[in-house]
Amino acid sequence: MDKLTISATANGLNYLPEYLADQEGLFHDTGLEVTAVARDPWTGVLDDLETGHADIALGGLWVPAMYAGSERELSVVCQLNHQFPMAIAVRDGSSGDFALEDLLGKVVLAPGAGGSAPYEFTAGLLREAGVDPAGIRFVRDLSTAMLVELFTSGLGDAIIADLVTATELEASGTARIVFRHLDDGGIMPNSVYYCRTERVAELRDRISRFVAGIDTAMRLVPTVDPHTVDDILKRRWPEKDQGILREAQRQMAASAVWDTVAIDETASDRWMRILAEGGLVRSAPSYAFLADDSFMADYR
Repeated sequence: MDKLTISATANGLNYLPEYLADQEGLFHDTGLEVTAVARDPWTGVLDDLETGHADIALGGLWVPAMYAGSERELSVVCQLNHQFPMAIAVRDGSSGDFALEDLLGKVVLAPGAGGSAPYEFTAGLLREAGVDPAGIRFVRDLSTAMLVELFTSGLGDAIIADLVTATELEASGTARIVFRHLDDGGIMPNSVYYCRTERVAELRDRISRFVAGIDTAMRLVPTVDPHTVDDILKRRWPEKDQGILREAQRQMAASAVWDTVAIDETASDRWMRILAEGGLVRSAPSYAFLADDSFMADYR
């Protein structure tokens, strides 16, 4: 049995296909023993790749993008999320239809301790809608837990949150979800697997089998026994309301978030353009520069 180690930036519901593949023995069926650990702070994944404690990392595409052209050469081998499973919730009491321009003049909490994507991708959507993000006061760079506590205590008019957290806020009566990135954000290669470029040749066979396992798990998600998913939810998030977790999982499964392991090149270019507009990259790296498409070609 060959070993493959993963260092992940979080333990997230949007990573469900990996957890399902592990539980159902899909990696084992390909001759792989896969082990994974979630790092806090998330930047530990970069250390793990550097020291060799991990073979591949799981996290946002924006990280390999920011390092593109630097001495830290990273190659993306496939994606786990085809969309961005976040939402915007506004304070309870607001009513009526919502448009992104309604955030103008408001205070919006945008967690950033786990990465820049919640703000940066939302800011990109604002610009695409003709809304200048400078007209909105963003509270950024703090953890989700801290900003949720502050929002619940009265800070801000809206919050950008992962789908589980947004659903929790809505269930508590604190806020109302008015925008789901899954519904209105289009295709976006969110969470991806990447490794040090110098190790691609060494890891090629193991990564190819790993990608096949993830692909099988993605196709299994819509038809898997609900009790199997419940077992994963209870084991990984025993402290969470299981009904809320199941509802968030249902929404993700009904979307395109787990449609394919293959990154959409047009969607990648769009995300890179958004990052370039935000100043996170020196120039928008092309898909060909970021990814080794040989791992994804068979899944297009």
